[in-house]
Amino acid sequence: MERDQPETRGEGMASEGEDTQDRSAPPEPSAFHHAYAEGVHAPWDIGRPQAELVALAEAGGFRGDVLDVGCGPGDNAIFLAARGHAVTGLDLVENALVKARARAQQKNVPVQFVQGNALELELLGRTFDTVLDSGLLHVFGSGMRAQYVASLARVVRPGSMYHALVWSDREPGEGGPRRLSEADLRAAFASGWKVRELRPARFEHLLGGKGYAEAWLVSIERTE
Repeated sequence: MERDQPETRGEGMASEGEDTQDRSAPPEPSAFHHAYAEGVHAPWDIGRPQAELVALAEAGGFRGDVLDVGCGPGDNAIFLAARGHAVTGLDLVENALVKARARAQQKNVPVQFVQGNALELELLGRTFDTVLDSGLLHVFGSGMRAQYVASLARVVRPGSMYHALVWSDREPGEGGPRRLSEADLRAAFASGWKVRELRPARFEHLLGGKGYAEAWLVSIERTE
């Protein structure tokens, strides 16, 4: 998962169910660079594609050329490429991409992994039929969320789909990423997008406990 100039949840983190408002300029994403440092294993790096996304793909949820934004170590992108999609994986953290490229090479699956900022997707210079977001959207507070959605709009066409798997406000406690509500998701994509499906899901992780967080899987079509 890319963590692109995140508003991290530590001291002053938003509590469960709290409206996610921007309180200050986002810090440098040093925590996420550290997550991919040698000897460190990121808790979202489960070593396989998320089961919810596998099921979505098997149900025909992905078509054409795919952008995996915030691809992290690349397991979701590699899975989709192995199914025949032309996949571009983008992440801010170069060490994440090093891991992703090594995994793709090991499996002999072609994926284009590129370093970039999710708030400047237009720099890719192209559009995609489907965009995948596994754990990036919940990094952004409401203000930066709007910037991110505007960036997404610049790399899709009418009819393109955006699929996001994000932590839900149904997940108890305060540790881990920001929790998003159904209202948060619908508000973020209220203009120029149509929510086609929004359902409870599971986000698998290595944080212990039950091994997953309560999540949303949302599928949204670009309409203009």
